[in-house]
Amino acid sequence: MEKKRAYVKPSLESEAFVPNTYVAACGDENKVYLFTCDGGGGAYGGVWHDDNGIPGLQTSSSGHWWQGNYVPADTRISRGTDSYHACYETHRASVMDDFITDCYFKKPRQSDSDAIPVTVWRGPWGNNTHCTTQLDINSWKTEKS
Repeated sequence: MEKKRAYVKPSLESEAFVPNTYVAACGDENKVYLFTCDGGGGAYGGVWHDDNGIPGLQTSSSGHWWQGNYVPADTRISRGTDSYHACYETHRASVMDDFITDCYFKKPRQSDSDAIPVTVWRGPWGNNTHCTTQLDINSWKTEKS
């Protein structure tokens, strides 16, 4: 006697994948900081790096006497004393880029003591100047690019 086979309609069963653990596979490689270029409030001025060992900003080209020692002026980052102004754009800067802390923005003919503290990003190729008054980099918003 011959066995007859019964037809069974094919069916597809699926399950939804629900991850139970987050793993950051790429670390900081594609992470960017978001910050607003607002240093100086849109006024023209210069940007200096406080790198001469004296607290605060010193811009005199003749240097300074401090605690009995001659100390040169801080290093100017901007092209001139009135060549920088904030662009007010929100920049996306890689966390791998260099940021210069301990910097100041100063308007021409403004006293050094009235200078505004800023953090500087030189752009992706290191040839531009963008300043922010948001000094704590760890508080900046971040996202993956």
